[in-house]
Amino acid sequence: MDKNFIVIGGSKGIGFEISRQLSEKQYTVIVISRLPGEVNGLSGVRHISVDVTREAIPRSSLPEKIQGIAYCPGSIRLLPFHRLSTEDFMEDMRINLLGAVTSIQACLPGLRKAEDKPGSIVLFSTVAVNTGMPFHASVASAKGAIEGLTRSLAAELAPRIRVNAVAPSLTETPLSEALLSDEKKREVSAQRHPLKRIGSADDAAAAAVFLLDRASSWMTGQVLSVDGGMGALRTFK
Repeated sequence: MDKNFIVIGGSKGIGFEISRQLSEKQYTVIVISRLPGEVNGLSGVRHISVDVTREAIPRSSLPEKIQGIAYCPGSIRLLPFHRLSTEDFMEDMRINLLGAVTSIQACLPGLRKAEDKPGSIVLFSTVAVNTGMPFHASVASAKGAIEGLTRSLAAELAPRIRVNAVAPSLTETPLSEALLSDEKKREVSAQRHPLKRIGSADDAAAAAVFLLDRASSWMTGQVLSVDGGMGALRTFK
């Protein structure tokens, strides 16, 4: 059975790892991002150049049947609240929420015709939504909206389409380079987590692929924490 998966922002970081893992399962993968990155070297992967935060995905470029979509673009805008402008909040909403909305709307006709029902949508939140963290007001607000969208769409689209989200903590990707720019920063960040390490792109991608695939077919409306224990545990020794 040929399954088509769409990975928005699938050319780097967690999105690239999702594309790679789906490719290894011999699925057909369409990556939609501004630049192709390394995806052209992956088997069964095709790239479409679109900035989904600024323009619509041409529906003519999408397959008739879509098994699943992962929306991976995100932002890390960490500033004191008094330094955040309205434009900062709007840009984080555009990247994290509105890009997801327009991408899902473009893919919805294909998802409704999924080869192996139900189809699946996977979005990305952050540990900072349910764990209050200083300087996260803008990104946590945008990702909080993603969690609301996840549950609302899960209810609306059931039983034909499942909708879930992954909520990582700090993960080593190009997006987080400034936060992990030297060994001291890396060690401090690792020690904040009960599992005493920084997340890898593979950690979050494996969770997303699980939610996209048949193995999670009785899960919908869930936000899966992949955060080294940060959101649930306090280790005092």
